Amino acid sequence: MSSKYLSSLTKEAYASLTKKLYSIQNGKCYICRKEIDLDLHTTNIDHVIPLANKGKDSEENFALTHESCNKSKQDADLTVARALAKLSEIRRKIIDGELGADKSESISLKHIFEYIGGSKYNLHYKIENNTFSYTKSEFDDEKIYKFPIFTDGLSGEKTVFIELPVEYLYHDELINPRGINSSINLLIKEFYQKNPQLHLTLARIDGDKIKIFDGQHKAVAQLLLGQRRLLVRVFINPDIDRLIATNTNAGSKLRQIAFDKSVMRQLHDTLYADRIRKYQQDHHLEENDYSFSEQQLVEYFKGEANIKKYINDSAKHQITHSIDNKLCAYIDFEGRAKELPISYNAFEKTFLACFLNSKRILKTPINYRLDEGQNPREIEQKQIIRLLNIIAEEIYIDKFNPEIGVYRLETKIINGKDADISDDHLAAYRISKEEIMYNWMLWLKKVIENYFSNTGKMFEQGSEFQIEFDEQLWINITNFIRNLIKLPLWKNRDLASTVFAGKNNYNYWKMVFETGINPDGVKVLAKPLNYIEMIKS
Repeated sequence: MSSKYLSSLTKEAYASLTKKLYSIQNGKCYICRKEIDLDLHTTNIDHVIPLANKGKDSEENFALTHESCNKSKQDADLTVARALAKLSEIRRKIIDGELGADKSESISLKHIFEYIGGSKYNLHYKIENNTFSYTKSEFDDEKIYKFPIFTDGLSGEKTVFIELPVEYLYHDELINPRGINSSINLLIKEFYQKNPQLHLTLARIDGDKIKIFDGQHKAVAQLLLGQRRLLVRVFINPDIDRLIATNTNAGSKLRQIAFDKSVMRQLHDTLYADRIRKYQQDHHLEENDYSFSEQQLVEYFKGEANIKKYINDSAKHQITHSIDNKLCAYIDFEGRAKELPISYNAFEKTFLACFLNSKRILKTPINYRLDEGQNPREIEQKQIIRLLNIIAEEIYIDKFNPEIGVYRLETKIINGKDADISDDHLAAYRISKEEIMYNWMLWLKKVIENYFSNTGKMFEQGSEFQIEFDEQLWINITNFIRNLIKLPLWKNRDLASTVFAGKNNYNYWKMVFETGINPDGVKVLAKPLNYIEMIKS
């Protein structure tokens, strides 16, 4: 909605208001908080609270911004836009390696705390006579704060409700490794409109640290709006296993929060490690004694229906999130990004489904031939990561540009707005579609199985990667992928309005690869795929 007040100003009066706002804001843009140079930057004056939200059309409701910030703002309300701009700045710092060690990780509460100067101090506390007492000496505050401890009637868990500065709060990456998803935009608006939170942030005491494991998004929304203290319900000496299980159930059975599948894998990885420790303790084994098998774990915890899932999800998690996995940088773990070509859901249904046998539980000791480098799980992990790296190098690295991303690429081609989309980028995008990826994975699997059969090697279906591959097989795999990505259809822009116009099912691409034509009888490939020919250099 345009401003009648601004429209009524002369050129000189508008310039005077610009200088006045510049002085009030200490020479910084209201949205991005970065410097404004009135000689170099084009600026805008805009309402802090939009007129549509009953903001006043007067000086006290105006702010000065970079024109670029105002045009690209993510919300009409400038205060909300400023909070979202902080989030974008934090995301950029992660990518540039300024926050955290892993440039590919999703933004989380940990990064917010680091950005605003939180997570600095341990809490000095004591528990006595059902009272939780603590001090904040680091703030030169020697007052002893005392709060009652409550005991839950059903679980027996003890908790205390306290408000703490961000300097004493940490992100609990063990129980809740989740990143922040797009719902944060709505929560920021909710808190900015002064609507109170109906569910408190939950934390636990780990040593002397207060670690937040639930209510991460609510916490982040408040912090981005400038809050420096959070009200938290702190669990005292909790049953960690119970909290992990409860948090997992909230995202699966109860569907209270939108857990993505990669996080579920990590939680199951944590639970698997916990079962190993419990087995060691119950059998009076040393911490480094892994002389028992996965099968023995399953038998010992036979009352737990999910123990096999924990074992297999652990294997998947170790592969997916290995620091050696180059493909990881091209996987969208949150399922909402428009920058990355492979959704985690597609990755799970293709790569993981094809190359990891989810039903196979090993009967050999967990540490079997580990010192010789011949442990089945170690070989499996190493070889699948090598395969993923070959795929990353041949299809994505220096070819797919995340800045261009995947959003409406085919539409841009149809509308002639594809000048910035390279052939390599387009090929990487198209070959990454779930229904396409699933089918070429099956062909790649045939390359591996065929080599084993021709060389007389015995193998169990789905467990090929637990056997060392010959170097010739790696050459065959590399040649197959190179020849696959060179197929003309991936770069043929004339197919944008037909073959690649929408999502086709698995059988569509099965037919294309096997016959060269699609179900409509249109010729898509010059000839059907032949994996014997495709392993040739």
